Amino acid sequence: MKLKRDRRVELLAPAGSFKSVVAAVNAGADAIYMGGRKFGARAYADSAKASEEDMVMEAIRYCHLFSVKLYMTVNILFKDHELKELFSYIKPYYEAGVDGLIMQDLGAVKKIREWFPDLEVHASTQETISGVNGARMAQKFGMTRAVCSRELSLSEIKRIHDETGMELEVFCHGAMCYSFSGACFMSSLLGGRSGNRGRCAGTCRLCYEAISHGETALGAGVKAGTGDEFHKKGYLLSMKDMQTIDLLPELIEAGAYSFKIEGRMKSPVYTAGVVSVYRKYLDLAMKYLDGETKSYSVDPDDVKILREVFDRGGVTSYLKKHNGADMIAIEEKKFREVEKSVLDHINSTYIDRNRSLKLDADIKLTVGAPVVLTLSDAKGRMITVVSGDTVSPAESHPMDAESIETKLRKTGGTVFTFDSVNVSLEGDIFYPVGKLNQLRREALDMYEEEILSESKRQPV
Repeated sequence: MKLKRDRRVELLAPAGSFKSVVAAVNAGADAIYMGGRKFGARAYADSAKASEEDMVMEAIRYCHLFSVKLYMTVNILFKDHELKELFSYIKPYYEAGVDGLIMQDLGAVKKIREWFPDLEVHASTQETISGVNGARMAQKFGMTRAVCSRELSLSEIKRIHDETGMELEVFCHGAMCYSFSGACFMSSLLGGRSGNRGRCAGTCRLCYEAISHGETALGAGVKAGTGDEFHKKGYLLSMKDMQTIDLLPELIEAGAYSFKIEGRMKSPVYTAGVVSVYRKYLDLAMKYLDGETKSYSVDPDDVKILREVFDRGGVTSYLKKHNGADMIAIEEKKFREVEKSVLDHINSTYIDRNRSLKLDADIKLTVGAPVVLTLSDAKGRMITVVSGDTVSPAESHPMDAESIETKLRKTGGTVFTFDSVNVSLEGDIFYPVGKLNQLRREALDMYEEEILSESKRQPV
């Protein structure tokens, strides 16, 4: 059955650094999730080490310039004294226009709903929402979206969607936990580093040795009473990574709205590579479900990109399989450099080449009058800047339209480029180049603020 949705699905990308934010935006993400300086379940991401002003704030600004949403993870379990800091911590992000918080602590959620009632709150995967009742509980606390546990099947996701109508976010690619999502205490018990406090040591990723005394173990054929022992070393608790690129149409039909890529601790190359592939196939899946194309298939070359940027020893998911020994990596992971052709493609296309916003410029210079510069875009935004001084008559070599256009187009250091530039001159004019550059900078700053003002909130 073909499915017609009222809105496009969301591709949600991870970012642990500002470089990954840029990579995700360039590669086509609709939204980004990242942690701030405190209270996130990835305490060792770069974003957790930076100040509020020079990481998440800058990420909000950059994302909103390109109409990309930014969700902030505040998904630890809080201690009582930490709740006293929560309001002052969230306040600047709220005013800057953060699009939502990803949370698990219901007491903290209750406080956020009281302080910032118009701010979206999403139920983190740390809440282990694995059924209808969990989603309904999240709804009762005012949460608008549930991040489903990775362990759910397609039918279980569909049931939550059908019975609650809640917006669902599903992991579509990346690392999987040996434990149930959000319910692992292994790192805490073995090393005092709690995953629920953002400090998981990844103990399930270590190499272990299985030893059996007597009974047959792991197919070794050792019989009781022989005195023989069986030893097997390997990554016995390390799950293969999730990959759902072949199942995107089925996930959409099951009710998934936001497709979440795991990997806040991974590199910008991983982020850009995975986002670019899933962007391509989510768009194709929507066309297929809307009847705009007759088939949905995945190019092996695109699967190669996914395997090149990160490969833990195979791929798996719970979407169509309950469990199985073949979901574990077992073999020693052989990390290597990304194939040069793939790396060069990702770097040149998404990392070394930034996206830009195209504007049209109209500038009028008339002898004896102020300079008038107007900027506009395809969305109907427009700002006009008038210089504080007037244009002088040229004594010898009047300025021409071509030289003025060349100087206006020097927008380096900003996200803007000019598509068309219309220069109107009246008389033989002269205007200092430094002042012309200053006027352009002032106009671009005003234009940026015009865009950002659409998402900023009033101080609280």
